[in-house]
Amino acid sequence: MRIRNLIIGLCVLIGVYFLFDSLSQPNPNTLEGDFKEVAMYRNPNNTGPVIRVFAVTVADTLWEQMRQYGDMMPYTKYGTTTVYFFRKGGEVPSEIQGTAPHFDESFNHNCLARYHKDAMATVTLSTYPFLHGEL
Repeated sequence: MRIRNLIIGLCVLIGVYFLFDSLSQPNPNTLEGDFKEVAMYRNPNNTGPVIRVFAVTVADTLWEQMRQYGDMMPYTKYGTTTVYFFRKGGEVPSEIQGTAPHFDESFNHNCLARYHKDAMATVTLSTYPFLHGEL
């Protein structure tokens, strides 16, 4: 009886640990910067590369936080994930397209950064991508 109670107690502790660990994982809400997704595109193709493009507002130029946010976004092997970060309170596109340019050029001046994870999982974070003419 004593061993049975010990095993049950141990199982309960392990279950509580797994529950706590799964609920305390970092997510976009835990990052500084008040990130808010305002537009998203995902192509309907499930047999080829999946293309995801996001438009997100952020309160400040927190480059490392932006990279972490991008790393938390969905990604499919051999697909691409692109996140455009815009200054909160500025002009932001409400619709995103799957092909470049992903939004109207009138929003370029408010774009702070572009996070891109390509088909080989290589990540790049370009600061002020339209100001430098990188895109």
